Amino acid sequence: MTHSNRDPVQEAFGTTLRRHRHALGISQEELAHRAGLTMRYISMMETGRRIPTIAAVFALTEGLGVSASEFVAEIEATLKT
Repeated sequence: MTHSNRDPVQEAFGTTLRRHRHALGISQEELAHRAGLTMRYISMMETGRRIPTIAAVFALTEGLGVSASEFVAEIEATLKT
């Protein structure tokens, strides 16, 4: 879901985050546990309402089992489409 008042990078980040989480078949709660973050923060990032710090990106990608560079490359690809 795209909201015109939201930053495209935030939207792409959220879409990529949700896609990876769904591919693993885990809940926001499970990802929050794996990454050491709150479920609310995960939810806000997935909906494009928050953009994470670089430390959170590394925690998220570790929790998802993907490299940060791969994750960012996917975001870039999403932005180019």
